[in-house]
Amino acid sequence: MRYAQFVTSAHPLHYDYVDYLASLEASTLKLEYRRGVMYAMAGGTRAHAQLSASMIVALAGVLPEGCRVATSDLKVRVEELDLSTFPDASVLCTEARPSPIDANAIVNPTLLVEVTSKSTEVYDRGEKLTSYKMLEALRFVLIVSHRERRITVVERGDGAAWSEREVYAGQRVALPFLGASFSVDAVFDGIELDPA
Repeated sequence: MRYAQFVTSAHPLHYDYVDYLASLEASTLKLEYRRGVMYAMAGGTRAHAQLSASMIVALAGVLPEGCRVATSDLKVRVEELDLSTFPDASVLCTEARPSPIDANAIVNPTLLVEVTSKSTEVYDRGEKLTSYKMLEALRFVLIVSHRERRITVVERGDGAAWSEREVYAGQRVALPFLGASFSVDAVFDGIELDPA
């Protein structure tokens, strides 16, 4: 999804979380909240929407019993960074633990999916990924390219260290902690990708 600052001034206004929740309820857009600033998550391209849906289908078909995949309507909160956002897909393999300040936001996803776009790729692979790594229960982040058949698998190891690997067309994404895997081609087949 593309991002546009909710307040378009040189010096953005800062809102408390109660203001954010009220704005979110009144808005037709999803709003990301980062340290007091709201950002509108504008609609993505056709490829973005299709890749998000394809990832949900791929995950739902291989997840072990007790794991559930959710759409981008599920809000995830990183308390330490005062960040609330809507990943393109989320997987929860334990009982949902809500944020202490937001009953509709979870703080314990097992896996998160971000589909990149031209305007968000740097953020998705940089600051947002770094933020997600602070979620204690998180084991995987899957970053799906909008330009090529490639999925970046970011995985937390047993020693809490993170590793990163690229998986391309003709290969499978392995999620050993979940005992699951799926084909990269199955995710991308039939989808016309965005231009580079």
